[in-house]
Amino acid sequence: MPAITFIHPDGKSDRVETSDGESAMQAATRHGLDGILAECGGNAMCATCHVYVDASWLARLPAMADDEDALLDGAAAERQPASRLSCQIVITPDLDGLVLKMPERQV
Repeated sequence: MPAITFIHPDGKSDRVETSDGESAMQAATRHGLDGILAECGGNAMCATCHVYVDASWLARLPAMADDEDALLDGAAAERQPASRLSCQIVITPDLDGLVLKMPERQV
């Protein structure tokens, strides 16, 4: 079973197990992690599941879609080159060990 490590703004980390095909956002909310609000339920409409992908994992993710790109421009926390919406990161066995950093705020 793949796992993701979420790093909170204070440096605390949580490692959560996921299922193939589950989004990183779904894994975070299923485990009750603070910092991923997911107000739209994973429909790429709100940017409240914004994360920063650890640099060593960025190239392994699929390209960002235009709607995700546009939403990140309006995210509450600063957009960075490693910014992604966790609802758009679908977990596969190749992403086992993925590291995602949560921003200071989502709204």
